[in-house]
Amino acid sequence: MDVVDVLIEGGKASLGPPLGPALGPLGVNIKDIVSSVNERTKAYKGMTVPVKITIAGENIEITVGVPSAAALIKKKIGLEKAQTATTTDYTGDISIEQLKEVAEAKIEGMLASSLKNAVKELVGTCVSMRLKVEGKEAKEIQKEIDEGVYDAVIGE
Repeated sequence: MDVVDVLIEGGKASLGPPLGPALGPLGVNIKDIVSSVNERTKAYKGMTVPVKITIAGENIEITVGVPSAAALIKKKIGLEKAQTATTTDYTGDISIEQLKEVAEAKIEGMLASSLKNAVKELVGTCVSMRLKVEGKEAKEIQKEIDEGVYDAVIGE
């Protein structure tokens, strides 16, 4: 059994690196695999996606991971690049509803025990990205989440 782990831009796998050279020596139909990877990752256009290809004889299994939380957040709010160099300027703002949607997409890869905790974890990601949440700073939002202010949106 051979396993190939690569990072691919959603919908843009090609016969060239990193897939082509990794799959070439394995004697598989690279074109079919590239086609399948592109089909499965097209929803993540513009984001880097982890892809795992497992080859066991004639059986080929392609597993597509979920992009990073930061990548999903940037896509959700249409942000080109997050601000990380300053502690005074904010790059943008995201709503609790948008964070809930990102949490739902990402929750399987998170350590959070509930959707509410996953959203709180993503609020922490927003801190490092210099984003406000609902126009407020992260500590204030996390306190409000703990107090149940957003339970109607997130759930308990």
